[in-house]
Amino acid sequence: MSVWAVGQATVTRVEETFGPTYPPAHLFPEWNDDIFAEHKTWLAPNHYDPATGLVKLSVHSWLLQLGGRKILIDSCCGNNKTKPGRPFWNMLSLPYLDRLAAAGARAEEIDFVMCTHLHHDHVGWNTQLKDGRWVPTFPNARYVFSKPDFDYFKQLDADPAKEPAEFGTFRECVLPIVEAGRAELVTGPHRLDDHLEIIPAPGHSPGHVVFKLDSGGAQALFIGDVFHHLMQVYYPHWNFPKNSDAEQARRSRKQVLELCASTGALVLPGHVGAPFAGHIEATAKGFRPRFDLADGKVRR
Repeated sequence: MSVWAVGQATVTRVEETFGPTYPPAHLFPEWNDDIFAEHKTWLAPNHYDPATGLVKLSVHSWLLQLGGRKILIDSCCGNNKTKPGRPFWNMLSLPYLDRLAAAGARAEEIDFVMCTHLHHDHVGWNTQLKDGRWVPTFPNARYVFSKPDFDYFKQLDADPAKEPAEFGTFRECVLPIVEAGRAELVTGPHRLDDHLEIIPAPGHSPGHVVFKLDSGGAQALFIGDVFHHLMQVYYPHWNFPKNSDAEQARRSRKQVLELCASTGALVLPGHVGAPFAGHIEATAKGFRPRFDLADGKVRR
């Protein structure tokens, strides 16, 4: 298990899955043999799997503990969720809640669940199936959702000519929270408290946000899917295929990379492979990741 200290806060990664997923060119059409040769010394084994030739992606949550509060950032795919075309995330049956407890929080102890956006692999554990109904997994938590994302997916989900939004997870993992009165829908730059700020970073989804943590003079940025892979730090114009607005996603990525580099904040993405978190440096040509195995992390 990996734990990072950020001032008086601790951040623990809670794994759902980590392994080979897509062929590189399916994610990034710009990927070619010359680029692969330039980066292959660091890509394997944590970001690329030589045995299968597939990109490795992680799906995880971040457990943030600060001032007696326990905050879960992004809630992965969830069990018993159908993911057409994604066999590595389809109908999972994993001990995620046991892993969360081992990280320091039982489900009933979570105070806030904060989603960077409302794609299916970031909302899955918001609910669990009980007696044929999807009910909040974290019964005492307030759930923080982006209102622009909520409005966008609600409209998509209402179109009878289309499939249910996000493989049905909007209905299974978002609407039950709102209907239970557990959700806070936020818009624009928004400060939650003295330590946590919400920064809009749209493009991957209309209401995608970044959570900025300030504690004891240290900073961290929970960036969700601003980038999915460290290759996008070297090549910020590379887009993951699924974006609501591709050009806006590129603009947001550049702005967030600039913020990461200028502040020296610990950067915690949603899908990057081991060691899962690190820092971003500005270079003469753009940016480079510094995601080192011992970078501010304590193993337990």
